[in-house]
Amino acid sequence: MRARTLAAAALLMAFAAGPVAAADAAADGSDSSTATSATAITTTTATATAGATSTAAPASASQAVAVATPAAAQASTAPPPVGQAAAVPVPDSVTSGTAIYGRFVEGLAQPGCEDASPRWRAHFAHVPEQLVSGEGEVLPLFGYVVEALRAAHLPTEYALIPFVESGYRPGARSGSGPAGLWQFIAVTARNHDIPVRKGYDGRLSPVDATRAAVRYLKTLHGMFAGDWRLAVMAFNAGEYRVLGALRRHDQRAAAANPERLESLSGITRAYVRKLHALSCLMVEAGGDAAWTRSLDRPVARLVALDMADEPAGLDGYARRHGLDAARLRRLNPALSGAAPQGHKVLVPMAATPAATGVAN
Repeated sequence: MRARTLAAAALLMAFAAGPVAAADAAADGSDSSTATSATAITTTTATATAGATSTAAPASASQAVAVATPAAAQASTAPPPVGQAAAVPVPDSVTSGTAIYGRFVEGLAQPGCEDASPRWRAHFAHVPEQLVSGEGEVLPLFGYVVEALRAAHLPTEYALIPFVESGYRPGARSGSGPAGLWQFIAVTARNHDIPVRKGYDGRLSPVDATRAAVRYLKTLHGMFAGDWRLAVMAFNAGEYRVLGALRRHDQRAAAANPERLESLSGITRAYVRKLHALSCLMVEAGGDAAWTRSLDRPVARLVALDMADEPAGLDGYARRHGLDAARLRRLNPALSGAAPQGHKVLVPMAATPAATGVAN
């Protein structure tokens, strides 16, 4: 009897580790196409030193996570006494900037920075400060995209694409036609089941656009043997162009040198350099004590919510939950006050019915 009781307690402790951790662990054993750095394993045990004052850039991504993650957040939870039922874990409605950053760094496929482009380092040097500035919705949106990618077992380099495409602005529009966080053109959007019609442009919905982008990146990641560099080139130029370039240059996806795919445009080849320079800037920012202090603040998790039963739309939902209606509109520029039936909107998790009583 005691053996069965201890086994049950062990099972409850494993469950308490959380669904995301369990999914990541399962992916390590079942999805060999995902190019995930070994850093994802080692960084989870890193412990920050309280009162750290060093501003030197970390030597590795694992050190970046150690600097950015408060020691208190890593404390283990004691198991319940034998015979006492454990509480069923629920997702926290509030996370933190350091937790979002840690999840990002742990998921990088290529954390090393020896070959990062000086040109694109300089071009995107403002991004780490943009992330911690508190202006706009960059940090919570970044966290939303990072978690969507981690859930799909994809490298988090892909979470940097909206910095390149739109500056993480859901309502961004280009004069040449692309729109939204991921800057889909209308034809591509429709091909990926993003609704674009009179009265509703799903490219401006972070929910619709991110779901489509992650699904497309998952396809490309598998198509190109788990090489994130080829996948982002295909995201930029189309998979058939990249497949054709591989054939033309007698390369295989499993052993490709993207810089040698010279038949692709310079813009497409530069896409990889841009994202790698951005990831290096983000990793190195974790070694700046002042930056990590600015990042270490509560951030409400964003979740997709079906508001079909909310007759007053975004404004009514905001009033009922004490939210800033203007903020909800900024997060959901595809909608203007009302939420058409069948569409989901992005809201702080603390304002959802399941999280009543949690402060935003």
